[in-house]
Formats: sequence, C-alpha cells, structure tokens
Amino acid sequence: MDVEWNLKQELFSGAADSEAISAVSFSDDGDYIATGDKGGMVVVFHRDSSGEYERMGAFRSHEPEFDYLKSLEIEEKINKIRWLKTRTKDSYMLTTNDKTIKLWRCGEKTEKTTEYISNGQLAVPRLRTGGRSFFAKPRRLFANAHAYHINSISVNSDQETYISSDDLRINLWNIAINDQAFNVVDIKPENMEELTEVITSAEFHPNHCNLMMYSSSKGTIKLCDLRDAALCDEQAKTFEEEEDPATKSFFSEIISSISDIKFSADGRYIVSRDYMNIKLWDMNKEDRPIKSIPVHDYLKTKLCDLYENDCIFDKFECSVSANANYLLTGSYGNYFFTYDVLTDKKERVEIRKKGTKSTFRAKFNKKKGERINPDSIMFDRKSCQVMYHPTENMFAVGAGSNVMLYKGGPEKDKKK
Repeated sequence: MDVEWNLKQELFSGAADSEAISAVSFSDDGDYIATGDKGGMVVVFHRDSSGEYERMGAFRSHEPEFDYLKSLEIEEKINKIRWLKTRTKDSYMLTTNDKTIKLWRCGEKTEKTTEYISNGQLAVPRLRTGGRSFFAKPRRLFANAHAYHINSISVNSDQETYISSDDLRINLWNIAINDQAFNVVDIKPENMEELTEVITSAEFHPNHCNLMMYSSSKGTIKLCDLRDAALCDEQAKTFEEEEDPATKSFFSEIISSISDIKFSADGRYIVSRDYMNIKLWDMNKEDRPIKSIPVHDYLKTKLCDLYENDCIFDKFECSVSANANYLLTGSYGNYFFTYDVLTDKKERVEIRKKGTKSTFRAKFNKKKGERINPDSIMFDRKSCQVMYHPTENMFAVGAGSNVMLYKGGPEKDKKK
C-alpha cells in the first residue's frame, strides 16, 4: 500500500531565522523531542494524551567561547542531541557543540510557595502548591578531549558509555566519569601532509554494545569491534563501493564523502548519505549497497556553482523507519526526500506551513526522471536535520527555525 506523508504538527522553536535548527532528536520512547539551534538553545517538547507535542521549556546549553591558545572562536551552535534511557520521571540528554559535551537533567517541578495566615497575633505559615514549571540542570561537563570539531555523539546500548567523534579521533566515555576518555579510533598520521581522509560520523550498534561504526570523507563505512583491541586500528568490516572510472571527475571525492550514517533498529542494515545519494547497506554485504537512491541527480550540472558557494560541503542527515521500510533525508529548497524500500517509490515533498497547500510534490517516473529545474532551487533554504520516530511511522524535519512532524497514512485514491 502506498503511503502519503501528511504534515501532522509544526513545532515552533522560538529561535530567530538566523538561529536555524541545527539538531533534532526523539527520546527512546518517542514521548519527547529536543531541538537545538545555532544560537546554543535547546527546546524540549513532550507528547500529551492527545498525541500532540507541547512545548515544555527551553534552556541555553552552550555559550560562544574563545580558544586563546589557537586564537579560535568556538560557536555555540548545537551539533547533536542524544537522549539517555531513564526509569525516573526526569529525562537525561547529551548535547554538544564543536568542543564540549554536556549532560543535562530536565523535567518539570511543582512550584511551591509559603503564605502566612494571620491568627490573631500569630502568623501561621502554610505551604501552597502552584503550577508546574520546566527545569534543566547541568550534571556533567565532558571537555578538553577533542582537538578538532565534534561531529557526532552516540549513546551505547548499555546506557553506561557513549562515543564522540571529531575529524581524526573517536573517544569512548563513561557517562559517570567526565574527566577521562579512552581513544578508540585514531586516524591522525604522523605527518599531517599525508592526511587523506577524515572521520565524518560515528554510531554505536543498537543492540551489541561492543560494535560501532564510523564513516569517512572517502565514502567508506568501517565497522569496529571494541573487544578486538583497545585501539581499533583494524576494522572488522569495511563497506565500500568501487567507483566507476567513467564517472570520475574533480568533484568525485567531495560528493562521495559520507555526511551521516545510521543503523536500522534491528542492526541488520546501515543507511548512509553522501551529497548525491542515500544508500542502504546489508551488514553481510560489504562490496556495494543493496539500494543506492539518487537524491540530488538534478544537481549534476550545478556542481561548479555549488563548489564556489560552498553548498557542496553541506551535510545532510539520514534516518530509517523502525521497520526499515522507509528511508528519509533532507534536501534543498525546504524539501525532504523519502524512499519506500518495498515498492521502490521515491518522493520529494516541499515543506509548507500548516494550512497552506504544497505546490510541489514530486514523484519519480523512471522514463521521465525528475521534474526539477536546478536554476529554480533556493540553496539558502535547506532541511539538513531529519529523524524518524523510534516506533511509529512518523518523522521530524528541521526547516529554518521550526521542526515539522509528518505522519504516514494510506494514499488517497486518485481519479483517473
């Protein structure tokens, strides 16, 4: 059955347009959504009894800093947010900018005030219970472990450790210990002139706490087993597609760089996103993906322009549904892209405010191809952040300073 993606809810972050959404994350049970923006703010939404997400509150996670040793400004922009599983009424999350990771405890507390009731000459105090208010308290600060910009964090299935990765190293942390990290991957050469690739993303396996993977700017995905050695110099598996010499160009290495990787919920598949494609890999097949779906085919003629304006270095996230039947990624012009693995149906949908009609919903015809004019695309409008709900056929897409929630339903019968 075909699925149509319908706008279910629009979450307003409250950020200015200049402080666009830079991170989106569902909690493990899907009851919470957290958004981070370029201004260092985190906004938390909670699902109510009707199924709608209500804004709980917001807090400033990071401030702009200055590294005096390197004479470098450190932006407050939130790069990633990851929730921890918890059995308490309060929630815990990790947030990171380029250099510093923070652990937060957040939730709601009941406001209590004391009022005094006069009883003749004696004033008797009485505790009065008011409404509920949101709070976010910093619990731990994980700093000074990365020389380069942090591009990803991932919580282990044991809920006791997590990894953080930058361009050249991946560190393993214990959530309870903030002053010590173990370096598990180091690709920094002795001579930096010999550097040929950088790490672009890293992710723990959803079920096996000893397995993790990372992607590189060369378009490879490497699976590591932490039981093999303290430093994962040799990979258990390497997923890499051989490049066709006939299509090689000046831009080949740039557009083959993987910007994001995700495991499917059962750990059987890997989804990767490079500049032009979203790919689905089987864990048992290393030489090529089982599906390679073009997302930006219509940009092949614009690569020179995109290189000059730096858009070719934009990093789009990818996500996979809980049942691994649907893939999701972002695109330009406030579009997002979905792919149905079972029916091979590709669809590009324009993000619109609630109550306004979408003017663009492209479906793909194998004979006619994509009906997109690359000269009409607004490259300053991009939807890079996407994430599927952990259990339902619903996903979140970051668009400007808002987050749009889409829910899949049966496609309505069309008149012939």
